[in-house]
Amino acid sequence: MSIKDRISEDMKAAMRARESDRLLAIRMLMAAIKQREVDERITLDDEQVLTVIDRQIRQRRESIAGYEAAGRDDLVARERFELEVLSAYLPAQASAEDVVAEIDAAITSTGATGIAQMGKVMAILKPRLAGRADLSAVSAQVRARLSGQ
Repeated sequence: MSIKDRISEDMKAAMRARESDRLLAIRMLMAAIKQREVDERITLDDEQVLTVIDRQIRQRRESIAGYEAAGRDDLVARERFELEVLSAYLPAQASAEDVVAEIDAAITSTGATGIAQMGKVMAILKPRLAGRADLSAVSAQVRARLSGQ
């Protein structure tokens, strides 16, 4: 079953169970997926759906930070709930050792020796770690490794 099908089934289950908050979060995710499909006139595969989910999670994290700064605990709680619902669709997170191993493999395969080749390394890492690791943290690790060589 594809991720998109699983999301659709979870939406139906939330409707049947009358879980309005969960249903709202899933509907927002489905709307984001459908919007991207309409904009690009394609049907998203699992990797592209994971990219949409990752973007939605990043937006929730940014919203949480803003709401916490504004002292809006009610909105923080809602965003955290939505973040929890969205996170359930991501694959198991890669361990720190796995991320380091992937970085090593990517640097070796590209022959990168400096920060100028960072784009090549990230191009290899992005599909391998999408949804399994925070790509901004991975980017920072790659930058540190390449600037230290």
